[in-house]
Amino acid sequence: MTPALAAIAGQTARLTLKGGGALVGLVFFLAVVVVVPFAVGPDLKLLARIGPAVLWIGALLATLLNLNRLFRDDREDGSLDLLILSDVPLELTVLAKCAGAWLATGLPLVIVSPLLGLLLGIEPAGLGATALTLAVGTPALTLIGATGAALMTALASGGLLVAVAVIPFTIPVLIFGVSASYAVIAGPAPFMPPFVILIALTLVAAVIAPIAGAAALRVAAE
Repeated sequence: MTPALAAIAGQTARLTLKGGGALVGLVFFLAVVVVVPFAVGPDLKLLARIGPAVLWIGALLATLLNLNRLFRDDREDGSLDLLILSDVPLELTVLAKCAGAWLATGLPLVIVSPLLGLLLGIEPAGLGATALTLAVGTPALTLIGATGAALMTALASGGLLVAVAVIPFTIPVLIFGVSASYAVIAGPAPFMPPFVILIALTLVAAVIAPIAGAAALRVAAE
């Protein structure tokens, strides 16, 4: 990553942390995990079985919650025009901003997921598998959510519309992330096939999302 892109990623991460986005995501993630045991009852076997799905759903919603202003602030203060006119391709700028957003919001979710998984009674192997799938899959969630945020910026909208617009596109990531985690906990399905597909989804998102996001931002700047 060039110094310019590293600076963009670092600035995005700092602004997200300063704005409280990471804290909001963590609190929301914690709330989802804490509420589920009250909803399904004290059955530890059931909680352990659905635990990876709960963590993934919480991570998905917490990630999308923090992306609605990823590009809107740039448009409002005029810096979006500077990003478009700079020597750095806008696609790479979008990718750098996604990296910064993930460092500030996605990475903390990955770090705390084993601790929250203990509340759901997930065994150690399952905790490791779930954390690993989140580490690989949450960047895809950020990339997909950023594409929706860029589109909403072009439409001068945002808020919950970002989540509504992109949730259907996150379903494959959710399915294979949960499947890989569940394979370690329950078996007999192998861990690697869904995990490899999850990696592939993240790589595809890393290619398509910056292109789609850059196109939407160019429309927003017109």
